[in-house]
Amino acid sequence: MMLHPELLRAARGAARPLAGATALLVVVTLTHLAQAVLLAVVLSRIARGDLSGLPSLLGAVFAVVLARAALGRTQRLTAVKAGANVRVRLRDDLLKRLGQLGPTAFTGARAGAVRATVVDGVEGVDAYVSRYLPQLLITCTVPLLLLAFVARVEPSAVLALGPALLLALFGPRAWDRLLARRGKEHWDTYEALAADYLEASQGMATLRATGAVGRTRERLERRSAALHRATVAKLRVSLVDTGLTDLAVQGGTAAAVLVACASATTGRTTDVGTYLLLMLASECFRPVRDLSREWHAGYLGVSAADGIAALRTAEGGVADRGTAAAEWDRAPEVSFQDVSFTHPGAELPALSAVTFTAAAGRTTAIVGPSGAGKSTLLSLLLRHRDPDSGRITVGGMDTTAYALDSLRRGVAVVAQETYLFHSTIADNLRLARPSATDAELREAARTAGIHDEIARLPDGYATLVGERGATLSGGQRQRLALARALLADAPVLVLDEATSAVDERGEARIVRELPAASRGRTCLVVAHRLDAVRHADHIVVLDAGRVEAVGDHQSLLAGGGVYASLVAAGNSTAPEEQAA
Repeated sequence: MMLHPELLRAARGAARPLAGATALLVVVTLTHLAQAVLLAVVLSRIARGDLSGLPSLLGAVFAVVLARAALGRTQRLTAVKAGANVRVRLRDDLLKRLGQLGPTAFTGARAGAVRATVVDGVEGVDAYVSRYLPQLLITCTVPLLLLAFVARVEPSAVLALGPALLLALFGPRAWDRLLARRGKEHWDTYEALAADYLEASQGMATLRATGAVGRTRERLERRSAALHRATVAKLRVSLVDTGLTDLAVQGGTAAAVLVACASATTGRTTDVGTYLLLMLASECFRPVRDLSREWHAGYLGVSAADGIAALRTAEGGVADRGTAAAEWDRAPEVSFQDVSFTHPGAELPALSAVTFTAAAGRTTAIVGPSGAGKSTLLSLLLRHRDPDSGRITVGGMDTTAYALDSLRRGVAVVAQETYLFHSTIADNLRLARPSATDAELREAARTAGIHDEIARLPDGYATLVGERGATLSGGQRQRLALARALLADAPVLVLDEATSAVDERGEARIVRELPAASRGRTCLVVAHRLDAVRHADHIVVLDAGRVEAVGDHQSLLAGGGVYASLVAAGNSTAPEEQAA
């Protein structure tokens, strides 16, 4: 009889169909009671040898059975509808929450564990809400009403049925805390196994290349054995629960039979009353047996409830209190003013008093050695985190003043690690702008240097790419991601190592065409290859989280320092790369 606040909250999303399913279950229960009364009358007449009206009574019993079958089917369909509503609403809420949280909220969470919560856990909530909760309401009301009715037929029967009914209802509750603990252990183990399997399947190529398939298989076998042990431990407690319920049901029924026989022999009840007592004794325990069955069906939802609650209420990296819409009439200026930031748990700051301005409608490059803080700057711009001190403004307004969704829609991002979905090339491009025409798709692809390769494919833009773009090379994935960002037509374009997997010739072509394609946008470009940024309007050089120099390519090269060292290092490695 465990009620979890998270599951009750989920049930409120389907209150109307759930109320309908419960009402129908009440009517189904009434048909059981009607059948019990009719059978009591039939048996009493047969016992007396009075067969008058027997065909009509048996016809009524048959009609009740047919009605129950039809009502039961309707009830199940209504319950399925209620469960489907709960699933859809809950998954939508969880996916929306994941979208709001951003990439920094679950740095310690594993994709397989989150997938298990969103998929399998929500399925368990469906069974709990659509089947267990309606039956719980029936179980908490019908047996007590029947017990009151039985008391009017034979008061002494209450002494037999009452304790057994209370034991069946409340005896298993003594194990609820242990069952909840075992259930959490089982779910945690299941999540870990799901995460390991997903990770192994996604990284199979790496496992083969490193000869680690056998070791991974052994680890998965250990995980499977741990899940088996957790399942058995949970079943032990659950079987004690079931055994206690069955003992109470069988014992109470047997005691009621003895009371009915004693009443009949002493003449305290009529023959109809005796048979009615026998029938109603069984009906008293029917809801308890049904509840036990539905409890096992919905128990997975109880086990996953804490994980669902944690996901739904998780705090993001930043507070979304802004209300302004990021709708700029023209490309906005982006300004970092004395920005400092230290990653959680880090001893040294990633950024220290960083100040520079990316001019509106111009291209600003951010360069520096690895670990200088370049990607951290972009992360702060998108508000995956907020700076410890200082301000970041876009269009003259603090980024915290914008609604998060609006701010992020106004900034198109191409990251080094791109993600493509298992769909067509056109569908992947239209994620940025569903209304884009075929001509606009081709234009964006040309600018990103990928159109000719798409055109050579048998199905062109209708070509299906594998999950994560597995059928494409790294350079092709990056160029498609770049085309998608250009298609978004956002006022601010951020390129974070967006051409790192593209060969030098392809990168040179993109660099030549990008300024024209990004005209009217404020562009921020992070790159290790300095050839990709040498024509930028403005170059910001970071070193150890600080702005080391600002200028254009020629002035920075002439001034020496970090930028000149980076250019020299790039020139010295170029012949080696060409030879390779």
